[in-house]
Amino acid sequence: MDQQRPQPTESFARRHHHSAENIITLLEWLLVAFILALVFQGYAVQAFQIPTGSMAETLRGAHYQMRCVRCGYPFDTDSGAVTVKPPQCPNCDYFQPPHAARDVKNGDRIFVLKSIYQFLEPQRWDVIVFKNPTGPKTNYIKRLIGLPGETVQLIGGDVYIDGEIQRKPVHVQQELWMPIFVQDNQPFSAAGHFEELHQSNQDAHYKPWTEPFKNTLGSDWQFKPGRYQLDDKARKEHTLVYQTNNPNKFKARYAYNDSSYYQYKPICSDLMISFYTNSDYIDGYVGARLEKGGVLYSATVEFDGALIFSRTDGMITRELERTLTGGIQQPGFQKFEFANVDHQLVLRWGDRRFTYDLTKDEGFVPVTEENKPPRVQIFASGDLELRHIGLYRDTFYRGEEAGAKRAIKEKPFTLEADQFFVCGDNSNNSQDSRMWDINGD
Repeated sequence: MDQQRPQPTESFARRHHHSAENIITLLEWLLVAFILALVFQGYAVQAFQIPTGSMAETLRGAHYQMRCVRCGYPFDTDSGAVTVKPPQCPNCDYFQPPHAARDVKNGDRIFVLKSIYQFLEPQRWDVIVFKNPTGPKTNYIKRLIGLPGETVQLIGGDVYIDGEIQRKPVHVQQELWMPIFVQDNQPFSAAGHFEELHQSNQDAHYKPWTEPFKNTLGSDWQFKPGRYQLDDKARKEHTLVYQTNNPNKFKARYAYNDSSYYQYKPICSDLMISFYTNSDYIDGYVGARLEKGGVLYSATVEFDGALIFSRTDGMITRELERTLTGGIQQPGFQKFEFANVDHQLVLRWGDRRFTYDLTKDEGFVPVTEENKPPRVQIFASGDLELRHIGLYRDTFYRGEEAGAKRAIKEKPFTLEADQFFVCGDNSNNSQDSRMWDINGD
């Protein structure tokens, strides 16, 4: 006898019952997930979108992603800046045509660890999110400069705490270098085209591009596309000097901002130069000089195994420190990187890093203001070539010349308990602790 089948009404009721259970279970899971998300967002991690360019280039608000139509260098510019004046390439100085600015990109998105400072103390140079003290409903993001109880000053673009300069950690400093010249993005093949295109243009902004590193008298560097070559075994020094027809090249300008006011910015002489070089000539050497405050500071790599820091003041050259090391000459190209930043000389050769604290030098005088662009030189002796040359400047924290209310040279600012001092990396365009009007201050 066949098994009796459920009646249709009974089968429908069971399916309806299971469907109702599934819906209730799903709603329970969604409610739990929603509660967990609220807890997670409230106490652990929260997503933010950067609203402005005050932390550019580290973090950007709404912006255009540009690629220079002359040299191909990629850079970003604020979405509002292009309506004032065409963006200027930070590398070759070419003002971009209107079609170079394409679709606006939204501000960068970040995740913020909200509870991290319950386990760790805030550290100088951290990037932090906080409530704007002049408008507590608004979230701000800046770089932490001063800690409770410290006295802050911004002098000559540098940060001083309790009267002593503060050096940025290596990973932070790498984020803050800004390009002055990048050899890998130069219009070698297109230079003639653009010279012809703008030779009748009366606007002084559109100047033809020329190779900026020039031989000094008696030097014999040979320039070829992508490299400089030297073939001399006479133990003679050959020097390249950086020359530019742009008076704003070393100023504390930001490609991200409106280019109209570049001429009014202060000169920044905290610089870094880098390149790759190779040589099989053990009697040769290579080095670079960077000027600050009228003094030429140099780093030299002698291929027989010596690394030298020195200074030249007028006609007098004095060795500051010499390090003897083995294995300095290796097959292939080695990276040379030399910086004068935050009162310290830093030399990288390959994977080695050497520093010299300039405050130890008896002749050292802190520079608070530069009146002319600094000199930059590359020198060498022997048989070698240079590739991938790059020249960069440090970020410049502006003080009195930007109308700061506090923490300037003549007006140190001492933080109270639970007070912190913050600055935007884009110091030309940042409302931060320098400027806030709190309680009428």
